[in-house]
Amino acid sequence: MAAAGRFRPLFLLLPLLLVGAAAAAASSVTYDHRSLIIDGRRRLLISASIHYPRSVPAMWPELVAEAKEGGADCIETYVFWNGHETAPGQYYFEDRFDLVQFATVVKDAGLYLMLRIGPFVAAEWNFGGVPVWLHYIPGTVFRTNNEPFKSHMKSFTTKIVDMMKKERFFASQGGHIILAQVENEYGDYEQGYGAGGKAYAMWAASMALAQNIGVPWIMCQQYDAPEHVINTCNKFYCDQFKPNSPTKPKIWTENWPGWFQTFGESNPHRPPEDVAFSVARFFGKGGSVQNYYVYHGGTNFDRTAGGPFITTSYDYDAPIDEYGLRRLPKWAHLRELHKSIKLCEHSLLYGNSTSLSLGPQQEADVYTDNSGGCVAFLANIDSEKDKVVTFRNRQYDLPAWSVSILPDCKNVVLNTAKVRSQTLMVDMVPETLQASKLDQWSIFTERIGVWDKNDFVRNGFVDHINTTKDSTDYLWHTTSFNVDRSYPAGNHPVLNIDSKGHAVHAFLNNVLIGSAYGNGSESSFSVHMPINLKTGKNEIALLSMTVGLKSAGPYYEWVGAGLTSVSISGINNGTIDLSSNNWAYKIGLEGEHYSLFKPDQGNNQKWRSQSEPPKGQPLTWYKVNVDVPQGDDPVGIDMQSMGKGLVWLNGNAIGRYWPRTSSTDERCTPSCDYRGQFSPNKCRIGCGKPTQRWYHVPRSWFHPSGNTLVVFEEHGGDPTNITFSRRVVTSVCSFVSENYPSVDLESWDKSISDDVRVAAKVQLSCPKDKKISSIKFASFGDPSGTCRSYQQGSCHLPSSLSVVEKACLNTNSCTVSLSEEGFGKDICPGITKTLAIEANCS
Repeated sequence: MAAAGRFRPLFLLLPLLLVGAAAAAASSVTYDHRSLIIDGRRRLLISASIHYPRSVPAMWPELVAEAKEGGADCIETYVFWNGHETAPGQYYFEDRFDLVQFATVVKDAGLYLMLRIGPFVAAEWNFGGVPVWLHYIPGTVFRTNNEPFKSHMKSFTTKIVDMMKKERFFASQGGHIILAQVENEYGDYEQGYGAGGKAYAMWAASMALAQNIGVPWIMCQQYDAPEHVINTCNKFYCDQFKPNSPTKPKIWTENWPGWFQTFGESNPHRPPEDVAFSVARFFGKGGSVQNYYVYHGGTNFDRTAGGPFITTSYDYDAPIDEYGLRRLPKWAHLRELHKSIKLCEHSLLYGNSTSLSLGPQQEADVYTDNSGGCVAFLANIDSEKDKVVTFRNRQYDLPAWSVSILPDCKNVVLNTAKVRSQTLMVDMVPETLQASKLDQWSIFTERIGVWDKNDFVRNGFVDHINTTKDSTDYLWHTTSFNVDRSYPAGNHPVLNIDSKGHAVHAFLNNVLIGSAYGNGSESSFSVHMPINLKTGKNEIALLSMTVGLKSAGPYYEWVGAGLTSVSISGINNGTIDLSSNNWAYKIGLEGEHYSLFKPDQGNNQKWRSQSEPPKGQPLTWYKVNVDVPQGDDPVGIDMQSMGKGLVWLNGNAIGRYWPRTSSTDERCTPSCDYRGQFSPNKCRIGCGKPTQRWYHVPRSWFHPSGNTLVVFEEHGGDPTNITFSRRVVTSVCSFVSENYPSVDLESWDKSISDDVRVAAKVQLSCPKDKKISSIKFASFGDPSGTCRSYQQGSCHLPSSLSVVEKACLNTNSCTVSLSEEGFGKDICPGITKTLAIEANCS
């Protein structure tokens, strides 16, 4: 490949041409210390995660197209064992779990596929992706040198490999799978398993290699991966990562652009400027494959969230959010980053590298190749101070915690902290829950406690998970005790409950007296509830609940849940210990037993019609027929008026809902400073607000009319305030300064002289079916703030608004140059001017 000349057509077309050619003939995929080598050519690859069961088949083509348009060469996905092998030897590959269809969509888009088979995956997925039934096969211990576990793991891995071979999906067969993964992030836990850990890791690698797939295998976070398996990195930053052998390339399987949420906790928000910084540092330090985890956030439908306590929404801050098909604010910045890195590809992969110090915390990574090509990544890793550095006798402005990319060692085409791309602002636009019939609501109220013949009676408590085997979230415990007539009226009894988790609703004499929960950091809890006892027999019914099973950690499958102690204190004759009482148990709910959420149960006699549904009533099922929200925008159901439970549309499980309010004393910040290393405790948002209010409802789940919504509410809410909301782009913003890179990445040519400075520009674009209807804010000078809160500074050109309106009003997209031709003579000499715009789309 030529090192100079016009690069855009070559780099944009080659990935598609290579994959297209691979469909007709087998491709060679090998590697050296620099990169993967596909058909004899080193490749630098941008990958994006789309976990197929976290969306629905109707969404897959557009999600993949979005990733490709954002600069991805490759799609990554796990394979979800417990979604596919529902019982030993019984397999399911339909609907959201149609792996072949998903892989075909990726192939048809002209992208490579990284298949992370595992089959342990963690992934904030229930039980780490391992089937719950496997835990109950005698003698089985997960993820160690254990024969039952290894036998089932090998069987499933072989099943997936054989499916892919049958479809000729591996690159060695002419397909598009270029990497496969066995196990996942085991290196951090290996020592905890003793000698069995090392033996298991080596067995897993050997088992994978014996599959003979003709493409490399990887093991992420596996520090002792054997010679012919590539160990890879999963972190917020992988620029300093080094493979465990000088013959292996530097691969980043998980760059975490967001972080998972847990019910009741605020949401950590990673700024795109920091993600861009981490990516630029990685490639500047010799990285070859980088995967965004998770690029499409997706949704944990149907109780698939692991954790426990992980919300239905997954990785809210992913470049494509959980409602699908809409990038979140500023993520278009990464698209420009990818284009900039691709301009450097040849020199990065074939050039000689040198690292130069430009200051105490400033450095340059320079690559020069034999054809005269030269690229440089100038980094300022100071998290506070902007710097001006000198490189090759030129001065460069480097904001704190940023990287500038120079594809010719002269011109800056992108700085990671200077976001030229627009910011999309989205709103959830509510719609009334339109009922399709006059007789709107049907109701079924659960019986409290054992609703039919008990499943068993036991003195004391059993482990919740071992009892339900995750067939349901719910397990009833009931017992009774007597209070004699001498019970003093002045006592203040308290019901004390200790639990390993995850939650409990407590009923005394058929009245809900309280609820208690653990959280994402600590599942176990203790609670003390004031109660009123009556003379004679008192009945206690405790509904224990799980909220997703643990997904990782040493021996994680043995972590239990459920009640451990129940007593009543605060009475004169001492504490009544009920822990060793006779407890009657019932697994699941009556409504679950009758499958009231299924469409064919719409006429079940258990349902009772009502014109107005009860409000604030616990253990209640609601059914209502609803119409389709208008338009084609992504849809979320707003459950803010409800407490906690499950929701279905036309029999499809939207998942658990729980608009649990996060603590107000957490350190949320009104604004987020991108500078400095990110951690899950940084840049938190949403304190004092529901952790999750809206829950994704795929449009393909709606019928043209007569849609049935079923809600099970645990402790009381107002179903009349449930609404569907459309996720709509309502405005676009931009904040660009004169000193931002002004290179057009689409047509950049190294041969063009850099002596003539091209003015920076603002580019705005509404969604394809909308126009810029008004300009809410425009200021050329020194404005400040963020989108929807911009403010004029001491320098402001009065004609700013009219200039922008002339260029942008009533158009779908527009460009405004920060030049004298556009804004006239400099009114504030000595000040670097910025143009800030907020425009409404309608």
